[in-house]
Amino acid sequence: MDELNAGGFAAALGARRAAPSPSGSASAKLSVRQALRTRWPEYLIEAWALGIFMLSASVVTTLLEYPGAALHGVIDARWRLALIGLAMGSTAVALIYSPWGRRSGAHMNPSVTLAFLTLGRISVVDAVFYMLAQFVGGLLGVLVSWGLLGKPFALPPVSFIATVPGSAGMGVAFLAEAGISLLLMLAILEVSNHRRWSPYSGLVAGCLIACYVFFESPLSGMSMNPARSLASAWPGGIWTGLGIYFTAPCLGMWLAARIFHTLTPWATRLHHSAKIVHTPE
Repeated sequence: MDELNAGGFAAALGARRAAPSPSGSASAKLSVRQALRTRWPEYLIEAWALGIFMLSASVVTTLLEYPGAALHGVIDARWRLALIGLAMGSTAVALIYSPWGRRSGAHMNPSVTLAFLTLGRISVVDAVFYMLAQFVGGLLGVLVSWGLLGKPFALPPVSFIATVPGSAGMGVAFLAEAGISLLLMLAILEVSNHRRWSPYSGLVAGCLIACYVFFESPLSGMSMNPARSLASAWPGGIWTGLGIYFTAPCLGMWLAARIFHTLTPWATRLHHSAKIVHTPE
């Protein structure tokens, strides 16, 4: 979704000036009712995208990690983790570059939406509805997965693919979540700001997700996403460390947005789009 002028909000956050909206400056002043009437497809796409991501994660994890699954006994644990990472990274890339993903921007994550909001790239009204849609879509994705996969999905060790802190403890999990969130958002912002590499920002995001699953998930479960973590915690009643996944990713991506804003002068910014992959108008 190309940037909507955030007006006074962006100015209050320190932006030098509000960037023009592709649909006109009036789009930033839409009321809640007007936004719902004109922007509902983008909101539904955000729900659909995270729902599909959760469904993919649920199916792949159950097929590989449920002890009764055929693949579980023939593939080593580290290779199973690598396959899950590859599947999740590939799913993210497919969603980001899909026609629908290109339309909404494929945030799929309240932390991403909040980071774009602090940069003045999305209106407050749009951001609120994006985040609501992401929470609903993620939960529906887990519920559909539960209906399709049954007990193997709900029982340990799959456990609704819930994200919980690893054996190193909650402090390490918090720092790990904040760190990987910062790196992901900063990579998206920096890559998409280069004319040559901008089309590949979605691929960079997918590669990072795949690597995070393999290397970082033992520390925190690899969430970076409050909606994703709540979607798994709620049906299973698995609330351990849930606060980490609401605070650390938002902190990390907010820091990434602040670093980008500080180090990248307004005049050198290729675009002011709230899309993972910027589509020139």
